[in-house]
Amino acid sequence: MPDVARDARLGRRLLLASRPVSWINTAFPFAAPMLLTNAEIDARLVIGTVFFLVPYNLAMYGINDVFDYESDANNPRKGGMEGALLPPSTHRATLLWSVGLALPFVVALVALGGPGSWAVLAVSLFAVVAYSAKGLRFKEVPVLDSITSSTHFVSPAVYGLVLAGADWTPQLVAVLAAFFCWGMASHAFGAVQDVVPDREAAIGSIATALGARATVRLAIALWATAGALMLLAPWPAWLAAVVAVPYIALAAPFWSVTDGESAEANRGWRRFLWVNYAAGFVVTMVCIAWAMPGR
Repeated sequence: MPDVARDARLGRRLLLASRPVSWINTAFPFAAPMLLTNAEIDARLVIGTVFFLVPYNLAMYGINDVFDYESDANNPRKGGMEGALLPPSTHRATLLWSVGLALPFVVALVALGGPGSWAVLAVSLFAVVAYSAKGLRFKEVPVLDSITSSTHFVSPAVYGLVLAGADWTPQLVAVLAAFFCWGMASHAFGAVQDVVPDREAAIGSIATALGARATVRLAIALWATAGALMLLAPWPAWLAAVVAVPYIALAAPFWSVTDGESAEANRGWRRFLWVNYAAGFVVTMVCIAWAMPGR
């Protein structure tokens, strides 16, 4: 007989592992560019949006939580919205669900796409696995960790654009470059709060390599670069340059943070999670203005 209570617990853990608060961070970058390019809702848009909303996030964070269990068990931040703490007994099921839930969507998207979109999707999925999986662990290679993390969020946008047959103008490339800088900055700043526990566990990261202070300053520089790159975009897209300001403001108080005080950066990181929603609202309004006839 099925153990309903056990299955319910697993379901709740998988939901927590998928980081619902961050679902929109991958679904929106796919859906918005594709909709703006094609101006129509079709099977590719619907299937891709659902995929990047839930299965993609479960794969990305579920794999991470399984292979990070030993270090996460000693991290007081884990066990809530900043990351699940999955008991070892759930690891096999988590990996099976991470792959199994994503697979039908990947098959459908491959069938609906072409060689160019297949290549981008392959890069995106490789980054999801390579970041955390044993034997690759890009998350423990300084700088490559931030590059891979940013790829997690930028690749859905690139995939949507390729799938929709977008015209690759210099302005579009500048927008994607800005997004990539934002992704690297966000990962780097998030790594600052774990400098001490990561070093104690002999885990490498951009923050353990550069130090807390230098990493915060690098993150601010990357956010500023993202804002500057957005100014190269056509009207009204360049209005989104203002989105860089709140991120810089929340990181600025930690400009001179020491390695010993690095855990204090968690205060900024918690605000960062909610600033994403405000920033997303601004970007959504810009997208709507871009799509309006006669702009």
